[in-house]
Amino acid sequence: MVEFHVSPAGDDSAAGAAERPFATLDRARRAAREAAGDVVVHLRAGTHVLTEPFELTEDDSGRDGHRITYQAFGYGTAACEEVVVSGGRAVTGEVGPDGRWRADVGDLVTRHLTVDGTRVERAGVNGLPGTVRRTATGYVTNHPLDWVNAAGVEFAHRGVYPWTEARMAVASVTRDGDETVITMAQPAFGWAVDVYNSEWFGQVMTGPPAPTRVENDPSFLTEPGTFAVDRSRPGRHVLHYLPRPGEEPHVVAPALEVLLRATGTRDVTFRGLVFADATWLRPGGDRGFLHYHANGFYDGGAIGRIDLGDGAWLTVPEEHDEIPACVRLDGTTGLRFEGCRFTRLGATGLGVTGGADVVVRGCDFDDLGASAITVTGGRAVLVEDNLVRRVGLDHSGSAGITIRGTVDCTVAHNHVHDVPHNGIVAGPARGTRVLRNLTTGAMGVLADGGGVYLSGPQGDSAENAAVISGNVIEDTRTPYNFGLYTDYGASWVTVTGNVVARADNTAVLHVSPPLEHVVYQGNFWDADPVGSDDVPNGVTWSGNTTIADAAELAAATADIHARAGLLTRRA
Repeated sequence: MVEFHVSPAGDDSAAGAAERPFATLDRARRAAREAAGDVVVHLRAGTHVLTEPFELTEDDSGRDGHRITYQAFGYGTAACEEVVVSGGRAVTGEVGPDGRWRADVGDLVTRHLTVDGTRVERAGVNGLPGTVRRTATGYVTNHPLDWVNAAGVEFAHRGVYPWTEARMAVASVTRDGDETVITMAQPAFGWAVDVYNSEWFGQVMTGPPAPTRVENDPSFLTEPGTFAVDRSRPGRHVLHYLPRPGEEPHVVAPALEVLLRATGTRDVTFRGLVFADATWLRPGGDRGFLHYHANGFYDGGAIGRIDLGDGAWLTVPEEHDEIPACVRLDGTTGLRFEGCRFTRLGATGLGVTGGADVVVRGCDFDDLGASAITVTGGRAVLVEDNLVRRVGLDHSGSAGITIRGTVDCTVAHNHVHDVPHNGIVAGPARGTRVLRNLTTGAMGVLADGGGVYLSGPQGDSAENAAVISGNVIEDTRTPYNFGLYTDYGASWVTVTGNVVARADNTAVLHVSPPLEHVVYQGNFWDADPVGSDDVPNGVTWSGNTTIADAAELAAATADIHARAGLLTRRA
C-alpha cells in the first residue's frame, strides 16, 4: 500500500510523507495517479480550502482491482482527526458604531454565510408592505421602500402551489408619484407568469402572487445572526452581518458552488471527511428558481396543463432541470462515501448521476440548502445508515433522499428528520428497496407529500417491483399530507410491515392516475388510510391494522421500531 499525507500547513514541493506532507488535495491526486496498488491519502487536521473544485476523472481511478482512498488521518480510531474540505473564503471585517459587522468583499457574490462554524440566515422580511398588485413586469405598492440594494433583493414565493416555492430577483425599484414600482428580473418573471396558473377550490391564479418573503438587503438587518450582501457598487460589494450578543464573528463566505466532481471515476473511497461551505447562485440570477416539485425547476421550454377533475386544473413545466449537488458523481463506478459529513452547503449535498455500485454509508447531512442525497439513473446504489436533518433550508420542496430513474437501488436504515417536504422519494424506477428507515418530522413547510413518497411506475413485473418495508414514519406535520404516499400512477409496489403514526392522513389509495399492481399488506397505522373502505381495483389490501391508541400501537410495533433507523446510533 502506498500512503501520502496532505496538511493545510504542508508544501506541494515536499514528498507527501507523514513528516513532509503535501499542501493541496490536487497535488495528492497527481501523486496517487502515478502510484501502483492500493493508495491511501491521509488528510491531516484542519481546513483544506479549495479555490476551485476538486476534479477526479477516469485517470484518477483505482487500477487493476486496487482502490484509492482519501480519508481523515486516524479514521476508524479514537484519534481520528477533524478534516474539513471547504469551498469558503475567510472574511475579515469590523463592527461599526451601529453594532453591525462589515467587510469589503470585492466582487464576491454568495447566498450563504458561516459564522463561528454555524450557518446563519440571510436577512429578510415577510412580504411587501402596503397594498400590492402585480403588473406585467413586477409589482406595485403604495408604500415607500427604503432598500439599500434593490438589485440584490430576492423574492421567495412559498405555496405558489401547495408543494411549490419559487425564488426570483428584483431588477430595480423606482418611485412613481405615490407608488413604488418594483421591476423583476427577466426572463424569470415572464416565465413565472406562464408557469404558475391554476383554478381550484374556487380560486383562480394567473401568474405568481406577491412574495411571501423578501431577502438580502442591509435594511432588513434587525435580527441578530443574519446577514446581507450589498452589491450596489459593482466590484465593491459589502458584507453586512448583525452579530449575536457577545459574539466576535469569525466569518467564512462560501465562494465555490462545487466542492468535488468525479466523472467516470472508478474505485475511489472517501472516509471521515467534512464537506462544507459551498453556495448556489442560480436562484438570485436573472433566470431565477421557478420551482415546481421536489428538486425540479423550470428553465424554459414547453408548459403543459394538468386537469384535476371537477373543473380544477393547473399549468406545469413539461421539462425541468434538477437542483445541482455540491459533491457530484457522474458516471462513476465503485465509489464509496463512509463516515463523512455534508454541511453548510447551498444546494444538494451529494448527487449521483448514472454509473453503478455507489455506496453512501454512515454519513451525516445537515444544514443544507436543498436535499441530502439525490440519485438519478444509477444502478445498484446503496444509501444506508445515514443521518439526514435540517435540509431544504433554502428550497423547501427538497426531499431528504431522492432516487429516480434507477435500477436495483436500496435506501435502508436511514434516519430522516426535520425536513420541509418529503422524507424519502422514489420516482419512476425499477427494483427499488426502501427498507427499515425512520422518518420523523417530514413535511415541515410545504404540503402534499409524505414521510415516504413514491410516484409513477416502480417496475413492470413482480420481479422488479419496489419493496417498501419495515419503515417507521411519524409526525408528518403540515396539513394535507399522507405519511406513506403512493402517488401519481405508482405501479408494481409492495408496501409491507410499515408503521405510520401522527400524520394528517396515514396513506391514500385513490390517486390520479390510479394505482396499479400495488400491494398493501401487514402495515400498522393510527388511522385508516384514505380509501381503505373502498379499495380500488389496482390495489391488493390485506392484513393491515389500525390501532388508534398510541401506547397500544407502540407495543404492537415495538419490533418494527427496534429494527428501523440507524445501524450506528448518532446524536
